[in-house]
This record gives sequence, structure tokens and C-alpha cells, in this order.
Amino acid sequence: MPGPLAGLTAVEIGDRGEVAGKLLADAGVEVVRVEPPEGARTRHTGPFPGDVPDQGASLRFAYLNTNKRGVTLSLTEPGDAGRWRALVARADIVVDSTDAGALDDLGLGYAALGQDSPRLVWCAITPFGLTGPRRDWATTDLVSMALGGPPMSTGYDDHDLPPIRSDGEHSFWMAGEYAVAGIVAALLQRTLTGEGQLVDVSMHEAIACTTEGAFESWEYRGRINQRQTGRHSAPDPTPPSQFLSGDGQYLQILGSGVPRRKRLFPLLLAWLDEHDAAEDLHDPAYSRALYDGEGDTAAATRHVGEVIERFVATRPAEELYRRAQGMHLPWGPVRRPEENLDDPHWDDRDFFVEGAVPGVPEPVRYPRAGYRFTATPVEHRRPAPRLGEHNGEVFGELGGG
Repeated sequence: MPGPLAGLTAVEIGDRGEVAGKLLADAGVEVVRVEPPEGARTRHTGPFPGDVPDQGASLRFAYLNTNKRGVTLSLTEPGDAGRWRALVARADIVVDSTDAGALDDLGLGYAALGQDSPRLVWCAITPFGLTGPRRDWATTDLVSMALGGPPMSTGYDDHDLPPIRSDGEHSFWMAGEYAVAGIVAALLQRTLTGEGQLVDVSMHEAIACTTEGAFESWEYRGRINQRQTGRHSAPDPTPPSQFLSGDGQYLQILGSGVPRRKRLFPLLLAWLDEHDAAEDLHDPAYSRALYDGEGDTAAATRHVGEVIERFVATRPAEELYRRAQGMHLPWGPVRRPEENLDDPHWDDRDFFVEGAVPGVPEPVRYPRAGYRFTATPVEHRRPAPRLGEHNGEVFGELGGG
């Protein structure tokens, strides 16, 4: 079976649901991506090969739409509205990320079509949900992320600098992953009851649930988490975790280098001794403060971090990374995205697969899904569709030509 959800069919419409559709398609669902005649928003969004805008060659669209078939429909046209109804009638899942009520206003939403398909799982992904005072409010990824809260915890120790919104339209990923979790739960329920249901995903609520410890800090302690460079936000300043190596590359070192397990501390000291870099850390007072609760733990952590920072500044980043990981210490270089491409880990995991991208003469490497199933392998079955590529095929299956 090509994925654990093989045998299920889905229809995807709207731009905010591409991630949810991709996750379903990669897991084996037969997904039909419905676009307007002018193409989805992401077809017009870069990056593009050679930085030349071309709606047929968007790398973003190519990645988000692997394993899907694609059709174009103008739902205000009677013939296309009929094709939409036929697509929904044969689907197990609808991923609907149009604006709240947009399809219902056309008589093509869950209110009308769900009644005819009692086993249908219809997932609506909207900025603020299908109900409530913000139901019709507009948003973008930047607005959604800001309102949801993650940027407040993302940035630098210098709070004169503004918060940072992560690139990559994270709001769509957060909402998409919550959507798939809801869809799978609804499918499991359907196996028990034989009935589908409406899954109402609010992007705002999905994002607000993804603020790590910031919500809990305020709700239970009345304290506001502070942005801290390259590490978790927290109400109080924590020791730095990014140190510059001898060859000018930053390493991300959890807890300033203090091992979480006491048994690893002597191994760290032995490594430092190889380079005469342990300084005074063999003093038993440090181990007692760090692991036995005797003394000033915060001061001990700061000092150990300072010693490790001086040591890191003398060695190449790759050497530090490999040696620390060999000791089960969570250290890693801060890599540029392109530096990941040559890491043998990806080849060992068979992570990349070659496929076509319109506008690119040679095959390119796509990332596979980030999980593996032994009985139901996840496969790269097809590249993203060209605009309207499967109109004839899909509409022919419906009997509509």
C-alpha cells in the first residue's frame, strides 16, 4: 500500500489547506486539488528557477502539491458547480480552506452537500473559525502569526529589536497539521459509527496553541516569557546557547553545554582535558551544584557555559558537533539550509527523491515525508500537477467529459 491512508479520496480547495492536502496525499490519500482558472496563489509565489516568475514553475507550489492531481473549476459557472458536487459526492474527505461561508453562499458547502454524503469528513480551515465575532475577519500569515503569539517569543536578547516572524508561512503548517489530526480522528470515529462530520479548524486557535511555554507562563504564573537569542523563551534570562567555533561557525549547544545527565559530566571534562580546557571544572562543587542541588546552580551553569564557550572558540564546528553527539550531548552547528543537502544522514534515510519540476530541465530533489511506515511505505507517486493537467482525466471519471 502506498501509505497508511491509501484507499481514501479527498478534494482540496482553497490556498490555506495546501499543507493539509500534502500531508494526506503523501500518506496515500488520492487528493484532487481544485484551483481557479487563474491558478492557486502559490503558483504565483516564489522561489522560481532562475528567479524568473512563472506560474508553472513555482518551487513552493511544486513542493506543496506532490502526489496530487489537479483540476480547475469556476464554481460560479453551472457546469463547474455540478462537477464540484460530483467530486464531493465521491470523496471521503474535503479540505476546504476558502473563506468562511464562501461555499455555503453558493450552495456548495457542507451545509448543502454534507447532507447528501453522511460519511463525508469535511474539514474547514479558516482564519478564525466558522463561528464567533472574528469569523469574517481577513488575515495573512504575518497577521495570523502576530495575533497567535509565537513571534513574541521569537527573536533576540536585545529587546530594543522587534519580534521575529519565522519565514515559510508557518501559520499554514500549524493549521494544516492540526487539520490532519482532526481529519484522522474523524475518520477513526467514522469506522465506529459510519458517520462523517464537520471539522472546524481555526488558524488563530491552532497558532495560539503553538506558543510553547508562553501561555502557561502567563496563565499559571502571571509572567511574560522574554525572547532569548537562539533558545527557548522564558520569564527570566537564561544562559546563552549559541557559541562561535574556531572556524567562524555558530553551534547551538543545549543548556550552555551542561549535560542533562550527571554521568555525562565526567566525559565532558575528559574531552576538555584533551585540550587543556577544563579550567577549574574538576572542582566537585560544580557537579554538586549542577546535579545534587547543593550550592548556586544558576551560577555554576553560567560558569560552565563560559568555559565551554572559550573551548568552542578553539575548535572547528564539525569536529565539535561530531564528538559531542558521540557522547550523547545535544550540540549542533547552525547550518544554512543548503548546507544540509550534502549531509550523509539524508542518504542513509533515503530522505530525498528525484522528481520533475516544470521549468527545470533536470530532475530535482524533493524532501520525502518526515516519517516512515514499515507496512505502508510512503511514496513519491507524482509531481505537482500543471494547471488543469488532470481536467480531462478527473472529469472523465465523473462522467462529465
